[in-house]
Amino acid sequence: MAEEMTSTDDKLNAVYRLTRGLAQQMEKARIAEYTELLRSPWRLIWLNIVSGMARGLGIALGFTFFAATIIYVLQVLGALNLPIIGDYIADIVRIVQHQLELKTF
Repeated sequence: MAEEMTSTDDKLNAVYRLTRGLAQQMEKARIAEYTELLRSPWRLIWLNIVSGMARGLGIALGFTFFAATIIYVLQVLGALNLPIIGDYIADIVRIVQHQLELKTF
């Protein structure tokens, strides 16, 4: 009979450890916060709007920085007067500058 109690206690301890591990993993995954967010659709919409605007602003700033860097490098390469590449790069820089002058914001 004592052996049955030990076996049952071992099984209960194993179930307890498993349940506790699952609860800790759910806490790490923030399941409760996610389900609470799903219960308030207006908050979910607001968070999506704000995150979309932040993402759009980041893309715009990143592309502007990238394009400015590329144009700067092309201008430096064009100033070196490399025989074939220099003319090609100078044409690209002229086209880009012409497009920038046409657009008035």
